[in-house]
Amino acid sequence: MTKQNVVVSEADAEIMNMAISVAVANSSLFTSVAEKPPVGPPGYISISRKRFMNLKNLDSFNGAERMNSRVDSMRASSPTHIKPSSFLKEDWILHHPSALDMFEQIIDASKGKQIVMFLDYDGTLSPIVEDPDRAFMSDAMRKTVKKVARCFPTAIVSGRCRDKVYKFVRLAELYYAGSHGMDIQGPAKGSKYMKVCQGVLCQPASEFLPMIDEVYRLLVDKTKSTPGAKVENNKFCLSVHFRCVDEKKWNELFMQVRSILKEYSMLKLTQGRKVLEIRPTIKWDKGKALEFILESLGYANCTDVFPVYIGDDRTDEDAFKVLRERGQGFGILVSKVPKETNATYSLQEPAEVMDFLQRLVEWKRQSVRAHANL
Repeated sequence: MTKQNVVVSEADAEIMNMAISVAVANSSLFTSVAEKPPVGPPGYISISRKRFMNLKNLDSFNGAERMNSRVDSMRASSPTHIKPSSFLKEDWILHHPSALDMFEQIIDASKGKQIVMFLDYDGTLSPIVEDPDRAFMSDAMRKTVKKVARCFPTAIVSGRCRDKVYKFVRLAELYYAGSHGMDIQGPAKGSKYMKVCQGVLCQPASEFLPMIDEVYRLLVDKTKSTPGAKVENNKFCLSVHFRCVDEKKWNELFMQVRSILKEYSMLKLTQGRKVLEIRPTIKWDKGKALEFILESLGYANCTDVFPVYIGDDRTDEDAFKVLRERGQGFGILVSKVPKETNATYSLQEPAEVMDFLQRLVEWKRQSVRAHANL
């Protein structure tokens, strides 16, 4: 492997710097058992995708000085250096009002257009928990998402591997975009939109799988000396959870991860909420996944589509940004504290997400009944 510094994209570095002014919830605990991704769900359809990514288009940076600025940025958002938010919540809410309070305005904007739903999983459909293996969604939320999928094309977009997300959600009529959108598959059954997309499979980072597995083994071995650290294999990316790592051990953990990645110039390191993310350096993220799914549904260049993306993590900002640039639909940030975001609206927690989705379903049912009575 070529020996180069860890790569952090410009966009990711910018988001990390934003975190300095963000209020972050108190740490909770994770188990320290490392794991491999589970076996995928049966009955999935796999066909050729409409487009694929050129893996030669890789980001690369040179120069120790530039790298050090990235590392300093990441350290600034570590548990030791987080500063209280400089936002006033009242002012922030004015710019990112509750999607529940603005429901009628949202519906008015979507009239005459096809709504397409995109949902993050952790922190959006399920609460953030101490053990990521126990991030179960409630039965009520599952029933709600099932109803949403009957009304609109619906996708789950998550940093977890696609098979694991499917294991949590267990709804075959959805799109699943795992590994931050690097592993996309369409509905296996039960969706009226299958005739349009006929099932989709997109894995733009498949050439990285051997490298990801190799780094996973190295990280498991290297981090086992850090109490509370957990390495999660998400197939096309890796997550090093430090939610329960002692603050005094944070720098040690970070340096351990960084030392391994110095040997892998085609992987980049970014930081999410209580987690270090390791991904291939291809130009692909949740925003690209959103665009791919819209294209698969036949809405690539349509003006009569209304995408709605709900998420709580920094990686969801890529999708929020795409929607702003497209000038179509909107993003909803799930957060109890003010954050820099490209989302238009906000919700505070999964319970409010479920409330919003239920209202959306009820509105759709009433619209169908009213149209039938004309």
